[in-house]
Amino acid sequence: MEQSSKTPGRLNHSTLKPEIIGIIAGIFTSTSLLPQLIKIIKEKKANAISLGMLFVLMTGIALWIYYGILKKDLPIIYTNAFSLLLNIAVVVFSIKYKQKEPGKGE
Repeated sequence: MEQSSKTPGRLNHSTLKPEIIGIIAGIFTSTSLLPQLIKIIKEKKANAISLGMLFVLMTGIALWIYYGILKKDLPIIYTNAFSLLLNIAVVVFSIKYKQKEPGKGE
């Protein structure tokens, strides 16, 4: 019996389209916070940003990076690493530009 030339996880003609779709999806999801980051930097305001949500999201992204490492899947690793960097930037600028509410003490 002849063995199949298809190796799981390898790029071949039958997996090319799903691979491309995965890369495109990763690009869109990893850049989704870019408009928010630009807005925070331009306006120097970040009162409506939930840091708790960002920390939960960053935990999930870190786990996706770990999963990508375990699977040796570079698109998962790269897109999620970029996403994590954007999220860290949003957190840093959110903390920097969070304005104190009027009437609240130091």
